[in-house]
Amino acid sequence: MNAIFVDTGGWMACADAADPAHQRACAARDTALEAGQILVTTDFVVDESLTLIRLRLGLEAAGKWWHQIDGTRRLRWERIDADRFEKARQLFFHYRNKAFSFTDCTSFAVMRELRLTHALTTDAHFRQIGFQLVPGPRARKPRPSR
Repeated sequence: MNAIFVDTGGWMACADAADPAHQRACAARDTALEAGQILVTTDFVVDESLTLIRLRLGLEAAGKWWHQIDGTRRLRWERIDADRFEKARQLFFHYRNKAFSFTDCTSFAVMRELRLTHALTTDAHFRQIGFQLVPGPRARKPRPSR
């Protein structure tokens, strides 16, 4: 599948112009769409994102975000059914040394199932489990020589 997974961190970075990753996240999203990729997300991620946008940016911003994603053919929603929920539960309890949220684990389960390798997110947990983050880490400014 020619697709990229979009996590809450990616949605939030694109929605919030004050987010440090805003420009890079929007550019990465636009590049993926221009390359013909589909954006993939889950109902758990949409729940988390809609709530976070409302809390940080207000109900009006949440409404605008909802109208942008609702019904678009460029976005594929994956539902967390009983099977995916069980796979997420197994991941959640398997990685005892990680601070993965349950929503992260549902995302990991879907990404593995769909064989997706890249996630539009600012959440380093995706890298910890082996996925590629888009946009990548911000380039560091070179230190002046002494």
